[in-house]
Amino acid sequence: MSVRTSTRAAGTDSRQERLRHEALDMLATMVAIVGADGQLLFVNAMFETVAGLSRRTLMRSSFYDWFVDTRALSETVAAVCRNEIATGRFDATMRRAPVAAHETLPVHMIVNQIDHANDRVLVELLEIEQQTRQDREERALGQVQANKELIRNLAHEIKNPLGGIRGAAQLLAMEVSSRELTEYTQVIIHEADRLQALVDRLLAPHRRPHVVGDVNIHEVCERVRSLILAEFPRGLTVQRDYDISIPDFRGDGEQLIQAVLNIAHNAAHALQQQIAEAQACIVMRTRVSRQVTIGKQRYRLALELHIEDNGPGIPEDIRDRIFYPLVSGREGGSGLGLTLAQTFVQQHQGMIECDSQPGRTVFRIVIPLP
Repeated sequence: MSVRTSTRAAGTDSRQERLRHEALDMLATMVAIVGADGQLLFVNAMFETVAGLSRRTLMRSSFYDWFVDTRALSETVAAVCRNEIATGRFDATMRRAPVAAHETLPVHMIVNQIDHANDRVLVELLEIEQQTRQDREERALGQVQANKELIRNLAHEIKNPLGGIRGAAQLLAMEVSSRELTEYTQVIIHEADRLQALVDRLLAPHRRPHVVGDVNIHEVCERVRSLILAEFPRGLTVQRDYDISIPDFRGDGEQLIQAVLNIAHNAAHALQQQIAEAQACIVMRTRVSRQVTIGKQRYRLALELHIEDNGPGIPEDIRDRIFYPLVSGREGGSGLGLTLAQTFVQQHQGMIECDSQPGRTVFRIVIPLP
């Protein structure tokens, strides 16, 4: 073979290798190419997303650093590399960060040969809870639509007679001369106005948003941060953890400010004990995710905003119903804040979910990016 032919063949192999790697980035599951010694040679976009680190950083670590128990993994990788077996399957516990044993993810792992190579293997990792989560998201979306229809119909049924009640009370107040009876009519008018305001808040999210232009998520976060610190100036820390490379996107900035503010405001109220001890903390974290599925739609890039607090957590008896209207874990709460937040996020084709336990509650907002 001539030098020119050899060079051309090597170039073709290199292009094919790059194309294979680009194809792996399109997968919704985590994929890694691992050397016989456990060194990470390649990770796809989904692995980056789950790990929360860049590909370049990940490839400086060992694959084994990401797992709690590495015995079965290392034995399987070695056996596949020695061509003793063609593939191996087993369940494992993956760390969310290489040194964070408390944040784990159960996965099903498949170790395969690569073109009979004896120095590397291809590993696919399937989140065991992934299908369960997708089913839960679809049920939640269906429930949200049913709730919207119920609220809209109920609010209209209440709104019509309210006007008649208030008008009748005003006419009655003009006819009676007794001060005591006048006070009664004022109570009727006041309560009718309060119900009218509640109905307006129930109907407001169902009106179409006004897309006002480009939205910078960090401007949204900074606005919310200043409002929260103004209301809780002592004992509360609001930390920033921003990925400043996140691009702007089209949306309604005021709606998103209200959505994030509702979540952060709830977190601040839940932190009353920690505020008294000057140990209250809210973290606002932004990241970019790749190949994200929201509902049944696949997006190449998406913004992730995490709002995390170190409070007591959401009461277990309402944890599955916190986005339902009129459900509140706080005395005096209207139960509409999270419902509005969910609606505003969904009007940006996004989703919102919550993970709560004592000492750590995280609300995760995901919005597609252009």
